[in-house]
Amino acid sequence: MLWLRKVSVLRDCTNVVRINREVVVAEWPSKKICHCLVSTSASSEHRVWADLPDSLLHLIIALLSSFHDLLAFTGTCHSWRAAVFSFPSSIYAFVFPPLHLKAGLRKANRDYGTWYYLLSNYKWRLCDPVRTDLSLRRLAPRNAPNYMRYLGCSYGHLIFSCLEHLLLVDVYTGTKVKLPKLQANSGCAIYCGILMAPLSSSSSCLLLFSKSSVFQWQVGTNSWTEYPLVSEQFFIQIVLFKGQMFAIDFPHTLKTISLAPHPSVQEVDVVWGEDIVVGLNYDPWLVVCGDMLLMVDLVDDLISNGTFQVFCFDSSAEPTKWTKMEKLENWALFLSLDRMSPTFSCMNPERWGGKSNCIYLPSVSKDSDEPWIAVELGQAVYSTSRSNSYILGGRSNQLESLWVLPSLVYGVRQ
Repeated sequence: MLWLRKVSVLRDCTNVVRINREVVVAEWPSKKICHCLVSTSASSEHRVWADLPDSLLHLIIALLSSFHDLLAFTGTCHSWRAAVFSFPSSIYAFVFPPLHLKAGLRKANRDYGTWYYLLSNYKWRLCDPVRTDLSLRRLAPRNAPNYMRYLGCSYGHLIFSCLEHLLLVDVYTGTKVKLPKLQANSGCAIYCGILMAPLSSSSSCLLLFSKSSVFQWQVGTNSWTEYPLVSEQFFIQIVLFKGQMFAIDFPHTLKTISLAPHPSVQEVDVVWGEDIVVGLNYDPWLVVCGDMLLMVDLVDDLISNGTFQVFCFDSSAEPTKWTKMEKLENWALFLSLDRMSPTFSCMNPERWGGKSNCIYLPSVSKDSDEPWIAVELGQAVYSTSRSNSYILGGRSNQLESLWVLPSLVYGVRQ
């Protein structure tokens, strides 16, 4: 009987979330949402929901199918918001899809015959694949230091640099976090950055990579620690998988990066299957997909018109190998233009109107009104005009289209 009562309560709570979600549609997002939702949940008929145990609230969170649902949930009351902070953040990677960030420039400046872009001139729009009729527009901080290079995105924060100046910008709120100046050699060019944990975590730190060094900033401190690398390294992409840093470099070898007890980069000896055709001229993507580490590559020829291949890292095999996957089953993958931008996976995308066994990419066709395209694994990537070939280009050091989960998802307290 107790189990039946819990199921009934869960059903009623889900209805409350659905009611609140309808309130969110009026305006997304702003402080007014929380006020509106709190006033709704604070009425006498809904006060009982504030006393629900976290274990039951976590069951409700697992049923959410969009970031809008999460906003409605967190805006219901303080106890529901606290339950989000105690919910394992890793599960969001497959509960609902990431948001699409489309960047643009309000204006450009010309100086000494060359074009450069001020971060303050940037604007971007966040769009939820579940609710394409709603979007959020943001302007980058106006008082940011001059020209800023895009270094990557981690845990809902864009990472920028300008010589010794470093900046983190929350993609959802637009707020910035200024970091200590980086005292590095003039010839030490930083090319990528990654947060090791959400910014709200006590163990969070930011890593910056140059070809010869790794720089570490522990959140809350006023200085950087430099770790020289034994040999020059240039990583195309870095991901966190099961507590380890995995990186792929040129020429597309898999490596692990460790800072303790001393900085080291180790090549992973991976065997390629005989039936695997490696794409030429294009950089692959690493994607964490549940308990799997995947590599997505493109085979581009005039016959296939461009098709994706997906390989699973099989560490249980002897020797370790990449195993080709013919299907993604009930998973969908989200790839960004820049390899230093995050990649995502989502389980059972049909819950929010998506498609399984598909790879979602930002659309770059000027003739298309769609912000992204979905390519089924094994199907051609390009149209006959091959207008989407731009998605396979290299780094631009500018903020472009990418997929992102806002910092709120990872328990950042606003």
